[in-house]
Amino acid sequence: MPRLTPYSAGHSGASLPPRTGGGDGDGDDGRGHKGDDGMPDSMPNYGERLRRARLGLAVAMTPIVMLFLSFTAVYLVRRGFLSFDPGTTTYVRTWIPVELPWVLVLGNTAVLIISSFTIEQARRATTREAALAPVRSIPGISLGDERHFPWLGLTTVLGLVFLAGQLFLWSKLSAGGFHFAGGTSSSFVYILTAMHGSHLAAGVLALLWTDLASALHRPIETRRIVVDITAWYWHCMMALWIYILVLFSFAPQ
Repeated sequence: MPRLTPYSAGHSGASLPPRTGGGDGDGDDGRGHKGDDGMPDSMPNYGERLRRARLGLAVAMTPIVMLFLSFTAVYLVRRGFLSFDPGTTTYVRTWIPVELPWVLVLGNTAVLIISSFTIEQARRATTREAALAPVRSIPGISLGDERHFPWLGLTTVLGLVFLAGQLFLWSKLSAGGFHFAGGTSSSFVYILTAMHGSHLAAGVLALLWTDLASALHRPIETRRIVVDITAWYWHCMMALWIYILVLFSFAPQ
C-alpha cells in the first residue's frame, strides 16, 4: 500500500495544483510580485512601468499636437483675411510680414537638433546601465570601471542654450519693431514660439531632476524611465519646432 504524504492524506489523494502566471516557482506571480507566502517583492516590473509611461506620454502629446494644429489653422485663415477699405472701396490685405532673423533661427535649430542626438545617447546609455545593474549586484562579478560621458548634462545645457536663444530672438524681433501686441502677424510668431519654448522648458526641468537623481545615486531603474520618457518627449519637441519653421517658411507672414 503506497505511503501517503500529509498533503495527499488530508486532501483524499488530490495533487498540488500547477503554478500559473509564469513565475519562477517561489511565489512569483509572473509580474515581478510575490504571491501569498508573505515574501516581499524581489524586483519591480520596470518593463511594464516603462510601457505604461510611454502610453501616458502618447496620450499627453495628443492635446499638445492638437493645440499647435489649431493655432496653425487660425494662422493660415488670418493670414489670408481681407478687410474692406472705405477710402478705395476695395478689399486689402492687412497682414504685415514679419522679418525673422533666420541666422539666429537656424542656429537655434542646430542646437536643438544636436540636443536631440545627445539625449538619445543618454537614453541608450541609461538603458544599458539598467540592463547591467542585476549583473553588477552579483557578488564576485566585476564589469570593470566604465567611463560614462555626461550626455544628460550636455543635453540640459543645450536645452538652456536654446531657450536663451529664443529670448534673444524675441529681443531681436522687438528691436525690429515687431512686438507681441504690435500686430496679428507678429503676435502669432510670439505665441507659437512661446508655446514651444514653455513645453521644452518642461523637458529641461525633467532633465534637471534626472541629473539630481543621478548625483544622489537614486535607483537606475527609476532614472531609466524618466530619461526614456523625456527623450521621446524631447524628440517630439524637436519635430514641433521643425514644423513651426516649415510653417513660417512656406506660409510667409
